[in-house]
Amino acid sequence: MAVNSEKKLTGGEGARENASRDLPGFSSVHMDISKDPLKDFASYAFGTWVKTHPIPSDKVSWGTFEELTERNMESLHGILESCLHSEVSTDQISTQLGDFYGSAMDMERISSLGFTPLEPVLKAVAEWTDRAGLIDVVANLHLMGIFPFFQIASEPDEKNSAVYALRVEQGGLSLPDRDYYIESSFSDIREAYVPHISRMFTMLGHDMQTPEKVPGRILALETAMAEVSRSRTDLRDAERNYNRVEIRDLENRFPGLLLNRYLGKIGISGVDYIVAGQPEYLSALDGVLSRFTSDDIRSYLKWKVICAFAPYLFAEAEDENFDFFSRKLMGREEQEPRWRRAVKTIDICLGEALGKLYVERYFGPDARREMGTVVDDIRDVFLERLKSLTWMSNETRQRAMAKFSRFRAKIGHPEKFRDYSSIKIDRSDYAGNVSRSLEFEMRRQISRVGKPVDRDEWYMTPSRVNAYFSPQENEIVFPAGILQPPFFDVRGDVAVNYGAIGAVISHEITHGYDDQGRKYDENGNLNDWWTPVDAKNFRDLSSQIVAQYSALEVLPGLHVNGELTLGENIADFGGVSIAFEALQRRLSRNPGLRTIVEGFTAEQRFFISWAQVWKSSLKEQYLRMLVTVDPHSPAKFRAEIPVYNHPAFVDAFKGSSSVNGTAWNWKRVTIW
Repeated sequence: MAVNSEKKLTGGEGARENASRDLPGFSSVHMDISKDPLKDFASYAFGTWVKTHPIPSDKVSWGTFEELTERNMESLHGILESCLHSEVSTDQISTQLGDFYGSAMDMERISSLGFTPLEPVLKAVAEWTDRAGLIDVVANLHLMGIFPFFQIASEPDEKNSAVYALRVEQGGLSLPDRDYYIESSFSDIREAYVPHISRMFTMLGHDMQTPEKVPGRILALETAMAEVSRSRTDLRDAERNYNRVEIRDLENRFPGLLLNRYLGKIGISGVDYIVAGQPEYLSALDGVLSRFTSDDIRSYLKWKVICAFAPYLFAEAEDENFDFFSRKLMGREEQEPRWRRAVKTIDICLGEALGKLYVERYFGPDARREMGTVVDDIRDVFLERLKSLTWMSNETRQRAMAKFSRFRAKIGHPEKFRDYSSIKIDRSDYAGNVSRSLEFEMRRQISRVGKPVDRDEWYMTPSRVNAYFSPQENEIVFPAGILQPPFFDVRGDVAVNYGAIGAVISHEITHGYDDQGRKYDENGNLNDWWTPVDAKNFRDLSSQIVAQYSALEVLPGLHVNGELTLGENIADFGGVSIAFEALQRRLSRNPGLRTIVEGFTAEQRFFISWAQVWKSSLKEQYLRMLVTVDPHSPAKFRAEIPVYNHPAFVDAFKGSSSVNGTAWNWKRVTIW
């Protein structure tokens, strides 16, 4: 692979402008070979990149994912500009996309409307008088994609994965997590939150001479909900989050929430049950509501509406929303350009329509074929691992292999794209376009409750730089957006491909057997199919991973949450280990692929490629937020810890280290 030459960058825009030339996956230009790989592999693999790529002023982080996302954003921008300026179009998709984009870019029209787009819903929020009226308002807001008090979604039932069930989960908070309301480390955020609410209500025309009254009561109500919410770590427990509640029992279980009335208002009928994720939260919510006045609750509901739609309103409201939620909360210095915000919104609202045009322009069959080869190689290795694990009994092994035999991969894009033709898109109504799109999605989800699961559905848009594993459907999904350099190059170096996209494939497969994924059987149902001894063996190994990551200090006094990140850490271990073995097998089949590039062996390029996937810099505020809410470990540790646990790593790099390889004392944990 060709080496990239690049000048030293001095500003954020320079980093962005050079994103496209940085994309090839392996480049020694990014490395700092003065660092010892056995002591600081992240700096060795991408230390120079960190020094020469400052975070752009409109970002909270900058790294591999952001670089590729930036290129995809520019591609989507080009598509939308074409749709907007097409003089004649008989294609409804292009017309809808062009009109939506035009509405987003018409700041003169948006400014002239002020808060007018919100007036009907704010009026409804103000007029309810009793608990039944409140529940009706909450139901209507949920249909709009605004979630006060709790949230809902339809998903494959985790204990009957052939049908969709309605899940009701804790929610209603405006700050990123319950910890922001109750932990002393976030007191500065809470202090800034109240005046932010006050400024937004003042814009709306409320008298805020006593700002502590309305904003303070909103904070108090959200704090009360936070205090009865589960922690992020507790929310990872799939079994505890599955609580089937029969429709006939709803009124007895949660009398104050009038959930039968609520279900009727959102259009749910003819089903026998719902799944309550955190029933103790729903039970406590009635008590929380009883502690606050009707005016307090109305103010909170108004706040949820304003908070949800501020990004789609006039500049002053949008800027105030940005100042708190992006600048103060995450450290972002300035807004992204208008067109980028518009592209992101349309990708959320009409993502598969935009994705269809993206795939037609930028994704070809060669990438699908080569990805299929890599997936097959990794599938073979994973199956061999299942057959040979020494800590697993034959009884559990047979069930694990049965599950793996039904695993499948989706690559690139859906076979059938979603039809958005029923959504009214008006070039003069940006907020309305967003609202109608979100309501379309909510009604689509609600209409399928109790019906058979669509196995062809995708949960990411085609341009997304990401991938996922679905435990209920036992499948990995790789959108077209990630299937390009630096993750994947159909004509590139296999060592780099296996270190990047290969390890990501292995990572996603391993999720099926991590601490939560392992609880789902071959049918995608929550089912305890492990023997007690094997389950204990797994927990014992997992506890070592928890301890290893919990010892890592992110910032002074701030450590990785090893329990919260356990599933992703297990998947990273499996990702590196399995992809490395798959590479070895491919090199054995094709010895000509075992080359030296820029002085690095195939094995070295594999490990460096994995690390360079995670090259990144983050704002401190954003990093603190991620450590609180994100089930992934910080990127530096994702780059290093899985390779430190790989037995081939020391042999690959001991010649570049001052550490005697035989004396290297990293305590390895092997699980998959």
